[in-house]
Amino acid sequence: MRIGVYPGSFDPVTNGHLDVIERAALLFDRVIVAVSRNVSKNPLFTVSERVATLQQVLIPYYNVVVDSFDGLTAFYARQQGAQAIIRGLRAISDFETEFMMALTNKKIVSSVETVFLMTRAEYSFISSSAVKELASFGGCVETMVPPLVEQKLREKFAFKVKGEG
Repeated sequence: MRIGVYPGSFDPVTNGHLDVIERAALLFDRVIVAVSRNVSKNPLFTVSERVATLQQVLIPYYNVVVDSFDGLTAFYARQQGAQAIIRGLRAISDFETEFMMALTNKKIVSSVETVFLMTRAEYSFISSSAVKELASFGGCVETMVPPLVEQKLREKFAFKVKGEG
């Protein structure tokens, strides 16, 4: 069984993340979407909120499961029996950081490869940070995130998200 781990903060999950997950689900027998407990990022949503949201959004994907983890991704991937760590790339500027991380992970756990998947062009500008900032000012994020995430952002920011799509 080919297992891929797609790690990230997913704070919140965006349509770009979903694009990568959907395509990874075609490449691997099992994809583990792994929410990292990186408190240094000052998350808007708790780990349990992110896990629950991902579980709901990913129901259509029979071979995708959601988990959370602490520590190094390479160690987590090895513990899960994964052959690959999946990383999404939005733009060429992401590549240098991701490339260095992939080399480091390979040095730490040589049996785990890193697979890069480019998001579709229409999602290349979307980041969780930008979504949170836009939503915090009442901007429309409906084309950037799944409907459930849009609803949860509205609840977090306690007003109706508005604007043009």
